[in-house]
Amino acid sequence: MTGSTGFYDAIVPFADFAHVLDPQNYRPLPADWLVGVADVVDSTGAIAAGRYKAVNMVGAAVIAAVLNATGGRQFPFVFGGDGASFAVPPDAEPAVREALSRTVTWAAAEMGLRLRAALIGVTAIRDAGFDLTVARFAASRAVTYAMFAGGGMAWAEGQMKLGHFAVVPAPSGQHPDLTGLSCRYAPIGSEQGVVLSLIVVPLGHPDERFLALVATLLGRLSRSDNEGRPVPATGPTPGLDPMSFDLEARAIRRPLGRLVALARTWALAHFSWAVLRYRIRIKGFEPDHYLRQTAINTDFRKFDDGLKLTVDCSLATADRIERDLHAAHTQGICVYGLHRQKEALMTCLVPSPMRDDHVHFVDGASGGYASAALKLKAQREIAA
Repeated sequence: MTGSTGFYDAIVPFADFAHVLDPQNYRPLPADWLVGVADVVDSTGAIAAGRYKAVNMVGAAVIAAVLNATGGRQFPFVFGGDGASFAVPPDAEPAVREALSRTVTWAAAEMGLRLRAALIGVTAIRDAGFDLTVARFAASRAVTYAMFAGGGMAWAEGQMKLGHFAVVPAPSGQHPDLTGLSCRYAPIGSEQGVVLSLIVVPLGHPDERFLALVATLLGRLSRSDNEGRPVPATGPTPGLDPMSFDLEARAIRRPLGRLVALARTWALAHFSWAVLRYRIRIKGFEPDHYLRQTAINTDFRKFDDGLKLTVDCSLATADRIERDLHAAHTQGICVYGLHRQKEALMTCLVPSPMRDDHVHFVDGASGGYASAALKLKAQREIAA
């Protein structure tokens, strides 16, 4: 690949998350690239109705659809719990637009959720007075996650919610390729006291005070077991949840019918549960290695025009973090949203279980990022 098409591949990943706001790690997105944003409308209502797994599944489906539509090419993306944001080169636009269009239709038909999506040119973002830069954080040797800064992604999300640059839904029955998407792990209970979902957004451009705040928050978590990671170092526990089977079956293209898809999903899920539960080695597959890699690859921390964390920490650490944030908000440094729960949920995208590049999206199990975002929005409105 040449020119702007190979832009993301050329970015050198950084390995220490403490450097997430180091400007030297970020590169401006090329002017001919496009930004994609999508989210579930009224996700808080769906979560209140107990549909948190479905909401997370739809958010991850956006990434899966784009990944499969582009032939598995590397592109920057961020999972947001009830949606996703990403960027793609111009040659991928037709395939990505169709994938998003089909995902919107699929979410309504199969999941009963209204997904909205938009594709926006980087030039339009910069013409509006915002920038968009991207970095790559190496969660492991095999997996990197994108970090977005500059305010452009937040502006794009705002435009989407106003109905601008909207992706039109595909005709009924045209569904995306969601190969690799699954949610087979049991809810992950807190080992330290509380699963904390947190969004912290700077007021204005991130300045030295905001950088110091982020360093303080990450420092508090670095002193906790497993750096606040909500997944045990040995990996999550495989689950046998009929609701998860149903959601995964709805993600499968099923020319032979829904019952066949559900039976296939049930069989595969029980097989993988047995392999992981009893550590059965099959043709080079090492269950212990796979589960440890799953823990390492999980995206529990990110920066997407704001710091976003889903962490497992003690009640005392959560209280200290909340005090830090309240003080910073009072000083005009940030706005924030925070939500506490007892468990985390994982949604997975596994192109092949034989490779280490499987990615795992984590969110709080009873509100998570969606509830934190709602509280952040309320705080913004009070400030305004």
